Amino acid sequence: MSVQTATTGTELSGTRRWLALVVLMFPVLLISIDNTVLSFAVPALSRALAPDSDELLWMIDIYPLVLAGLLVPMGSLGDRIGRKRLLLLGSVGFAAVSALAAFAPNAQLLIAARALLGLFGSMLMPATLSLIRNIFTDEHERRRAIAIWASGFSGGAVLGPILGGWLLEHFWWGSIFLLAVPVLLPILIAGPALVPESKDPNPGPIDPLSIVLVVGTLTPIVFGIKVLAKGEGFALPAAAIAFGIACGYVFVRRQLARAARPATDPMLDVRLFRNPMFSGALTVNLLSVFSMVGFIYFLTQHVQLVAGYSPLEAGLLMMPGLVLSIASGLLAANLAKRFRVSALMVLGLLLNAAAYVMVLFVGQSGSVLLLMTAFCVLGAGVGLAETLSNDLALSAVPPQKAGAASAISETAYETGAVLGTAVLGSLLNAAYSRGLALPGGLTAGQQAEASKTLGGAHEVAESLPSGQAAQLLENAAAAFDSGVMLTAGIGAALAVAAAVVIHRALRSAPTRP
Repeated sequence: MSVQTATTGTELSGTRRWLALVVLMFPVLLISIDNTVLSFAVPALSRALAPDSDELLWMIDIYPLVLAGLLVPMGSLGDRIGRKRLLLLGSVGFAAVSALAAFAPNAQLLIAARALLGLFGSMLMPATLSLIRNIFTDEHERRRAIAIWASGFSGGAVLGPILGGWLLEHFWWGSIFLLAVPVLLPILIAGPALVPESKDPNPGPIDPLSIVLVVGTLTPIVFGIKVLAKGEGFALPAAAIAFGIACGYVFVRRQLARAARPATDPMLDVRLFRNPMFSGALTVNLLSVFSMVGFIYFLTQHVQLVAGYSPLEAGLLMMPGLVLSIASGLLAANLAKRFRVSALMVLGLLLNAAAYVMVLFVGQSGSVLLLMTAFCVLGAGVGLAETLSNDLALSAVPPQKAGAASAISETAYETGAVLGTAVLGSLLNAAYSRGLALPGGLTAGQQAEASKTLGGAHEVAESLPSGQAAQLLENAAAAFDSGVMLTAGIGAALAVAAAVVIHRALRSAPTRP
């Protein structure tokens, strides 16, 4: 992705630059809120739309999956048609589809709406960062602006549970989608006047085949992982994963071939991955988000459906962990002045592992206090590791590659969000279905519904006599928590293994980013 830009108009005044930044923060907040808020609506969605376990996961997965697959292509498109134009187009589309998603009558249409939200969301993220780089020409101002931009993701993670919990407590599940409309109004109203247009003055041609190959790499691999986790055969998921890997191989070869020809530009300069510091930083970014999203997936369900807290209470309980994620991210820059960046990133991953180990000690007691303490430990680890990984990814490449590095870093973030629910969520649902002991007297339909998800068991329990309902809910809670033990063990093992690999890969990392 080219970082050469042309800006229309004159240098912006100091006041207008910072006002433009304020306006650009709203899409960033929205993307971050959307990554976490839907997890809180899982119980309500399960009751209202009665999705099966696959549909429930796809409601969450499809948005970051489409977003991750299209980030780099949309960044390239913004270079050509103008980043401001792409940002406004994405904002209008996102607001319109959000309003439609709020009134989806069934799970299938909601999944389709979430896919469209991923399409329009992919127009927002690269455009905001590219515009900030173009608006702030002074190096010190730009560094401060990008730090504020990055804090928007953590801020959205804090606001998501609070706003989502309050909305779900007072309104129906569709209200969390309508939230996008007022959040995007500032960029739609003030953006045309405050934000200058910028684009690449000499853009290369759009490469449709590369776009297809990017999507063809991520989607089949995630699908294959989800099917494998359910244990429903090996041939189909193996073929899907093999197809995704093949698309990825062809994509890499195509990008290398285009980079070798003077007249063409690659959509993604994959040669950046030869730098071990760059690759290591992206791995930390991906795995940190993987840990956070996977943890949130089961934590929100446990707190609401097992422990019995309302959505708003669940959001408030999670706020300390999310605030700690922001605080540790801000602290990371100061710590990097005294300690090696690689050591701090490894520490972040080990904190992620420690959080999952703490979940193992919860066992069948279901201690909410211990779970929330574990979430605080996880938040500290994610904030530390992710902040430094983004800095290191940009500092590990030449300045002219900074635009491509930013797009790849954002893609790693969204891929981690996809895999967090695809891997840990699929394993949790599969363990729940296999471990659920159904009480006698249920119809075939009730048995199927209760076996799908924990939310489905609660829906069935509402139509049963009190004694039978209590037994079903007790068995469902035990099955769900036993599945959490499995996914927590896997999460801890992955984090420790990643810490070892990253330590070896980043031995040559600088003392500070």
